[in-house]
Amino acid sequence: MSLFKKYRNRIIVTTVAIILIIVIGLTNKDRASLSMGERFVGNILTPVQKVFYGISHRTINLLGDLKHIGGLREENKKLKLKVAELEDSNRRYEDLIGKSPHLKEEAELLKNTLYSLKPANVIGKEPGNWFDRFIIDKGLKDGIAKGDTVIQGITKDDNVIEEGMVGRIIEVGDNWAKVISIIDENNKISFKSIRTQDGGIISGNIDGRLSGYLFDAKADVIKGDKLFTSGLGGIFVKDIYIGEIVEVEKRDEQLMKNIIIEPAVDFKKIHRVFIIPNEIVEGLN
Repeated sequence: MSLFKKYRNRIIVTTVAIILIIVIGLTNKDRASLSMGERFVGNILTPVQKVFYGISHRTINLLGDLKHIGGLREENKKLKLKVAELEDSNRRYEDLIGKSPHLKEEAELLKNTLYSLKPANVIGKEPGNWFDRFIIDKGLKDGIAKGDTVIQGITKDDNVIEEGMVGRIIEVGDNWAKVISIIDENNKISFKSIRTQDGGIISGNIDGRLSGYLFDAKADVIKGDKLFTSGLGGIFVKDIYIGEIVEVEKRDEQLMKNIIIEPAVDFKKIHRVFIIPNEIVEGLN
């Protein structure tokens, strides 16, 4: 057996130890330049180190971004809730501003009216632009009955706020009722001119106005005359403001004088009304 084979392990260990001692000695000294071996190793390891450093740096940044994104999502959720609250408040303010003239009219009406009025909100209507037939949120449980008169507070040209004719109750449930307005073609109402006391009958038409005739073809009614309910027939409370004459027609072949009336109530915007019970009608007519 050769000497190398016999002491192979010891020789290898000794050789490695000597190399390490030499490397340590060389690296511990202050040198102006690196050895060829160090440069070789550095040239190989630098690109690898650069790649791993880039991956590590991006990973750290990504983890930081994910944490930041989580915070942004929570903040965004809170902001969305705040925006929704502000939008809801804004809608309420706009609704209040839009209804403010009606609220003023209602307050003045309730202060000055001679009737015991029952308020109701509109909760539905039949298709179309006009509120010719609609549903309110009061019914039998609230003392509402078929035939009750429905009115709204309106402001006349002289800034006087009074009752404006809307229509009457035609159907009643426990907590709802249907109203047929005076602009409905099937609704007829007797009137009188407040200036001349001449009377007649009017009904609704498809363009949201009222048309009718006077009993006396020689009645001295003119454009601008204001019409009120006459109370004839006991269907409506008398002296409720209907509207103003905007056109007077008299044809030779007709025995009656025809008129067109602009309603006092805006039948495109009805949100709230008041009901005058039947017993009031019977007591006043």
